Amino acid sequence: MRLSELRKGQSAVVGQVEDTEAGDVVARRLRELGFVAGEPVRVVASGPFGRDPLLVQIGYTRFALRHPEAARVRLVDEPQP
Repeated sequence: MRLSELRKGQSAVVGQVEDTEAGDVVARRLRELGFVAGEPVRVVASGPFGRDPLLVQIGYTRFALRHPEAARVRLVDEPQP
């Protein structure tokens, strides 16, 4: 599953950020921002009608991502309570 597929209020754990091309600067920036394996992530909100942007929280920080950016983040499963 990918981050772009999560619905509002759902949580999961980052598995990896996938590059869409060699030297993918967006994927590199996502990793720099904290989207790394093992980090819990949650979708806080989305744009009108489920469209862009997605407001996601990782740690105590929130980011607004477009669906193509969120699709680079592969998830593993939901965090344990």
